Amino acid sequence: MDGWPQSAARDGKIVAMARPNPLSGFPEWLPDGRVVEQHVLKVLQHTFELHGFAGIETRAVEPLDQLLRKGETSKEVYVLRRLQADPEEPEAGDKQLGLHFDLTVPFARYVLENAGRLAFPFKRYQIQKVWRGERPQEGRFREFVQADIDVVGAGELPYHYEVELPLVMAEALGALRAIGVPEVRILVNNRKVAEGFYRGLGLDDVEGVLRQVDKLDKIGPDAVAELLVAEQGATPEQAKACLELAAVSGTDASVVEQVRALAASYDAVTDLLETGLAELRALVEAAAQRAPGVVVADLKIARGLDYYTGSVYETVLVGHEQLGSICSGGRYDTLASDGKNTYPGVGLSIGVSRLVSRLLSANLVTATRGVPTAVLVAVADEESRGASDDVAAALRARGIPVDVAPTAAKFGKQIKYADRRGIPFVWFPGAPGEDGVRGPDQVKDIRSGAQVDADAAAWEPPAEDLWPRVMPAGE
Repeated sequence: MDGWPQSAARDGKIVAMARPNPLSGFPEWLPDGRVVEQHVLKVLQHTFELHGFAGIETRAVEPLDQLLRKGETSKEVYVLRRLQADPEEPEAGDKQLGLHFDLTVPFARYVLENAGRLAFPFKRYQIQKVWRGERPQEGRFREFVQADIDVVGAGELPYHYEVELPLVMAEALGALRAIGVPEVRILVNNRKVAEGFYRGLGLDDVEGVLRQVDKLDKIGPDAVAELLVAEQGATPEQAKACLELAAVSGTDASVVEQVRALAASYDAVTDLLETGLAELRALVEAAAQRAPGVVVADLKIARGLDYYTGSVYETVLVGHEQLGSICSGGRYDTLASDGKNTYPGVGLSIGVSRLVSRLLSANLVTATRGVPTAVLVAVADEESRGASDDVAAALRARGIPVDVAPTAAKFGKQIKYADRRGIPFVWFPGAPGEDGVRGPDQVKDIRSGAQVDADAAAWEPPAEDLWPRVMPAGE
């Protein structure tokens, strides 16, 4: 049975199994990597909560018909069923189930189910695993962790949330710079700008134009222009105008004037374009104050504009742009709808596993140790293990993470055991004298070799050694 350990307990018996084979697309970090991932998650959660987002968690499965609403995902959904399901027994709710491939579909369902008990606008963050059956490659996995933030309104949602969310993400990702995460650029566009411009040119198949513009980075402007003419019915002049719009970018409100001048030159100014430009101006001006240089208006961004209705965001790591976007999202005017009520929303999703995999593979960050243990209590002999356990209990009661040596080996071997695990301190319980009274305990910093008397009721390690820390590699 490939993929299983060589032996496993089953009903009290040991069953021999074949050597395990790794499964591509299902990342499993070593302990040091897990420390990095947990630190990233803590920073994200802390930042989200600072901005008033409430944490939720939804079930891992959704009805298959809900997951397949977007047809292009049909090949990516993992279907859930029991191996030996009773054909006479109906599926849960008489519906076939699948594992969710993102957190937006379950969140929309969650909003509809709980609308009567939620206070709108509802701000939520959600950090969970998702499953997607796509071809594994660098930064793309079949099982991975996402961290989402969304604001959803009932009936309406003010535009200022489209400004707030990318700035929250900029703050969260900026807080990770301290551990070695590269700078980020949050690239923003607006559906209303693109659609208003295209319609002003006389191109009504907006989604079709966006699909072609989205290919710019892959095939280049000349090939995109040919596709616009051949497949979208654009004239060479219209195709040229679309490429000129896509070339506009900048970090301040000058981009608005560039687009307005461009539209005027093609007699393509529309009310929708002006609305989109006003929104884009509000975003870049706020970002210039709160996150200067981080948020960039980039009119080339087209991915997502076929279903987003306002702002759209993509985020890249500076120097690692080939990895693709690590964080994306946008505005939905119909995030959820029950036919009577509509719940517009705006959100962003960070691919945490994609980010962590690059941090580890590129050796950008490191953890001081892979275990929480700050102190290993040595054991002189098995008869005195109780004394070592007492020391460990006293230290733990004061919030110090402690382990006790697994065997009463020579002290040199116990120190090596601690060193292999990155544990900085080894504690030696005092040996009893001829009168039976124990001598003073001692603690050794195995990095410097310094060894001093210590009392378990008072001693504590330096703050930087209490728990594992994450820092830029090389420090």
